[in-house]
Amino acid sequence: MSTDTDLANAPIDRSGYDLEFLGSSVALPVLDAEALHDAVLWEGSNVIPYTHFSLSLSKSRRLARWVAWNIDGAAIKRLSRSGIDFAKDSRLPEEFQSGNELYQGNRLDRGHIARRADLVWGEAAEAQQANEDSFFYTNIVPQMDDFNQSSQEGIWGQLENALYEQVDVEDLKVSVFGGPVFQPGDQVYRGVGLPSEYWKLIVFKEGGVLKARAFLLTQDLDQLRVALAFDEFRVYQVSVGELSQRTDLEFAESIQIADVLMAIRAEVRAPLSAVGDIEW
Repeated sequence: MSTDTDLANAPIDRSGYDLEFLGSSVALPVLDAEALHDAVLWEGSNVIPYTHFSLSLSKSRRLARWVAWNIDGAAIKRLSRSGIDFAKDSRLPEEFQSGNELYQGNRLDRGHIARRADLVWGEAAEAQQANEDSFFYTNIVPQMDDFNQSSQEGIWGQLENALYEQVDVEDLKVSVFGGPVFQPGDQVYRGVGLPSEYWKLIVFKEGGVLKARAFLLTQDLDQLRVALAFDEFRVYQVSVGELSQRTDLEFAESIQIADVLMAIRAEVRAPLSAVGDIEW
């Protein structure tokens, strides 16, 4: 059983998400006034930096509102997760973090928002620090254990891989944003509202053109009151505008301009059944 340990004093400088990573500025999401008031501050900022990623943490929900990360596909390392425990970030107030107390003795899995495999790139020490940083509970959300065995994990968990397989990504560099969708009706378990939707926004360059593609994963919580069981997961490709409405986040103008594909989509959309259904 993983325990809460202190990884906050590692030697690598944590510079966080790089806005200029793609050669064009891709800014972080902007919180509205209510979300900003609810944000945990680190050194006076609602943006908390780690190695290759940054995030904004909600006080009331005790989960990240968004996580932003950079992927350098040409510099990815194959590193083991062996010996790395999930950990609360000692730089931040413990009462605003959901740790092992949420996951003990139930079917909840610890789901990474920023995938560990996306973060382990760069020089050896840098990649290893990113490997460890990915296990901070601030980058973790509760998911049912059967999600990892569901057909939707094959889509949701492989979006970044599918991009590399289907698109000639410039310099093999990608910036990604993701997180839970907070809703007033989310079921509360052990004092934590369990999100029923998750989102991901992938930004990349193809042929010198900045592109953005947004996705939404929904979960059925109807059975949660009885047995902590989700029914079914569905993944949809959505517009950045729709994503902004659902998350109450304002995305950068460069991202909105880069999202031209979804304007021609039908109002009613079928869920993705395979990665091949994605329109890049």
